[in-house]
Amino acid sequence: MMNEIRQVLHRSRATIWQDMAGGAALMIGLVGMLHLPGFF
Repeated sequence: MMNEIRQVLHRSRATIWQDMAGGAALMIGLVGMLHLPGFF
């Protein structure tokens, strides 16, 4: 199991930071949308 995780991380090393940035942007957008009704 750990070997497979290491292999996947090694193969996707070039795009892992972009994927993490995209996930963070989605979470920030979700939290922002959930708080939006509180402003009105």
